[in-house]
Amino acid sequence: MAGEPQDDCLFCKIVAKEIPATVVRETETTLAFRDINPQAPTHVLVIPKAHYADAAALAAGDPAAAADVLREAGEVAAQEGADSYRIVFNTGAGAGQTVFHTHAHVLGGRGLQWPPG
Repeated sequence: MAGEPQDDCLFCKIVAKEIPATVVRETETTLAFRDINPQAPTHVLVIPKAHYADAAALAAGDPAAAADVLREAGEVAAQEGADSYRIVFNTGAGAGQTVFHTHAHVLGGRGLQWPPG
């Protein structure tokens, strides 16, 4: 069920502190932690604490939480000293989503090319 923790979700387990992560920011509704496979000097994931499978589900189910994730992504970039950065949401396996709990990748600290991938 959307919004409820899922027993088989890696990120829900991180939110519950059952699995460790290098947390860089936390609010009432979001958690931000370093990616274990960084693709840039700054590579932090910002997630809603509530479980939503992807960005579209989050936006439809809890628009305020979606805004919180985006706001925190900007705060993370500022905290990390990234003047230029990219916020990426992968939605679906074909787009590279491997954990099906909404997460924003905050990438910065190096030049980022376009198009990505």
